[in-house]
Amino acid sequence: MNLYALLAARFPREADAPCLILPGGRRVSYAELESQSARYGALLAEAGLKPGDRVAAQVEKSAEALFLYLGCLRAGGVFLPLNPAYTRGEVAYFLDDAGPRLFVCDPQRMEEAQELAWAARLPLVHDLGSLGEGSLAAAAAQMPDSFDTLARADDDLASIVYTSGTTGRSKGAMLTHRNLAANARVLHQYWGFRPGDVLLHMLPTFHVHGLFVATHCALLNGSPMLFEPKFDAARALRLMQAATVFMGVPTYYVRLLQERGLTREAVSHMRLFISGSAPLLPETFNEFRERTGHTLLERYGMTEGGMFTSNPLEGERRIGTVGFPLPGTEVRVVDAADRPLPAGEIGHIQVRGDNVFDGYWQMPEKTQEEFTPEGFFRTGDMGRFDAEGYLAIIGRNKDLIITGGLNVYPKEIEEAIDALPGVAESAVIGLPHPDFGEAVTAVVVRAKGTGGPDAEAIIAELKGRIAGFKVPKAVHFVDDLPRNAMGKVQKNLLRQRFGA
Repeated sequence: MNLYALLAARFPREADAPCLILPGGRRVSYAELESQSARYGALLAEAGLKPGDRVAAQVEKSAEALFLYLGCLRAGGVFLPLNPAYTRGEVAYFLDDAGPRLFVCDPQRMEEAQELAWAARLPLVHDLGSLGEGSLAAAAAQMPDSFDTLARADDDLASIVYTSGTTGRSKGAMLTHRNLAANARVLHQYWGFRPGDVLLHMLPTFHVHGLFVATHCALLNGSPMLFEPKFDAARALRLMQAATVFMGVPTYYVRLLQERGLTREAVSHMRLFISGSAPLLPETFNEFRERTGHTLLERYGMTEGGMFTSNPLEGERRIGTVGFPLPGTEVRVVDAADRPLPAGEIGHIQVRGDNVFDGYWQMPEKTQEEFTPEGFFRTGDMGRFDAEGYLAIIGRNKDLIITGGLNVYPKEIEEAIDALPGVAESAVIGLPHPDFGEAVTAVVVRAKGTGGPDAEAIIAELKGRIAGFKVPKAVHFVDDLPRNAMGKVQKNLLRQRFGA
């Protein structure tokens, strides 16, 4: 079944039932969501989109951006969300690799987008602004408000979401209609969505957490979403008086705790707070419970399969853990030879289930490498189960840094720093940060015989080359990087030294 058909089957029957409640008071009903997504689906079909063709969108969060996503599903396309913070060079790679038929950009980047599309030989470019303005919305308005959703097979692609790798080359995780539908069904039930729920949606919609996890749960439930462009702690507190469910990254909860107005009375209307995309610090967990009377529900997942585990809705939400494997998802902790380990022992986390992606776009060798012969996906994370079956994430066997809920891979930043005049080499690490979870930190060796750049110069140079969330928050200088006998940089020693 087409994922959109699954979602639409659960839409409220009342034509005026609210779906999106936007800042300024605009409301989008479920009937309007149906008709507007039909217009976008019809527009894509008229533009020559065939089932399996890709649609790339580097746009700000808006109702119209959601119409585009759903219209793409209805027309049988493959949606490719891109972070608005990505730079020209990053976007050029994605367009060249994915080869979309349509690229949708912010109006302010239209000229650049047209140049990139020409270079990548893409046939069509439209713009779409945060207020719904732009050529895409104007073209969709001319389309009919009904559209027959195309039938899709379970294994047909619904989305490609790029997730960087430690090799420096970004990988496109291929997510099928089955993958997204399976996770949506399970989370809707496991987190107890019910009539009357209202989701406060402050997450970005360019990655799995905001676009799939949060939005799909609300749509499956036929719930209204308070659809906010970005997170704002003070505004969140006001809106919680009309909401029941909130999903956020740990940074959101840190900032909520900085608000004096965060009290039990302020969140008395809420029934559930969910945290994910980065580790939740114990002090944040404890202080939030003391201030609000609510225990944060921490869960675990990634781009390649949505959610894998979750603390329970009913029962103990154990601090420092990400709960139990979700129904339909097998999770195991294994040694280096893929042999399951007993409770209490640390090993590699592997997962298998209908929600787990089909592989990486145009990278069959990498796909084969990341799956075991039994079909388990190697997550790259290290963890352990306790005696009661709760999973704790201990660390990562890759160098992934999660800052403010966004993934940063050190290799990309290291290559950019090493290319600067006066730099001999660098190592990028993540250090604990009370607000962002982890702070991107660079350790640099200057080239001998040169003064080399200072910290401010390095940061300034990087801001023009990579997305802002990837730019180091601090730069330290050393004479040499610590290495083991094999010549590999010992980043654990750097974390110990500079983490203090």
